[in-house]
Amino acid sequence: MMNINEIKEYLQKSLSQKRYVHSLGVAEEAQKLAVRYGVDSDKAYLAGLVHDCAKEIPYDTAIDLMQNKYNEEVDFVCKKMPRLLHGPLGAYMAKSEFGIDDEEIFDAIKYHTTGKADMSLFTKIIYMADFVEPNRTYKDAKMLREMTYENIDAAIIYGIDFTIHKLVEDGELIHPDTVLCRNSLV
Repeated sequence: MMNINEIKEYLQKSLSQKRYVHSLGVAEEAQKLAVRYGVDSDKAYLAGLVHDCAKEIPYDTAIDLMQNKYNEEVDFVCKKMPRLLHGPLGAYMAKSEFGIDDEEIFDAIKYHTTGKADMSLFTKIIYMADFVEPNRTYKDAKMLREMTYENIDAAIIYGIDFTIHKLVEDGELIHPDTVLCRNSLV
C-alpha cells in the first residue's frame, strides 16, 4: 500500500487544487468524527483523503474503466448522472492505484455520494465528512456539521432530505441507494 505522503502526492498531481483541498478537509473531518464515534481515526483519514480520487476523471474514461478494467456494470442512474460514478470508480481505484485492501474503506468510498441501506458507522462517517467538511459553505453547513457530532443518523436524514429536495427542484434523478439509505434510517 502507498503511504499517506505518496497518496497525497498522487492526488495533488491528479486533482485540481480545489478538489485536493476538499479531500484534505474531508480526511480531517472524517478523523475527527471517527474519534467522536469511536472508530479507527487513521483509517477514516485515509478513506476521507482518497474518497474523491476519481472525481475529475472524464465521464467516457470513467465508464471505460468501470466496464473494461474493473468489469463492473454502471447502473442506469450513474449513466444519466455521471457525477455519481466517481464513488464506485474511486473505490476500485483505491484498491488498484493505492493498494488499499480494506472492505470498509472500499464501501465508504463507493457509497460516499449516494449512501446505501444499512450503512456501517464507518461509511456514515465518510458520507457525512464529505457533506460537512470545513470548506463547505452552503446555507445549513454549520448547523449540519454540529448535528453530525450529536446524532449522525439524524444528520444523514437531514442531508438526504436536502439533497432529494434539490434533485427534485432541478428535475434530476434520485439514485435508488439514496432512497434506501433514507428509508433504512427512518
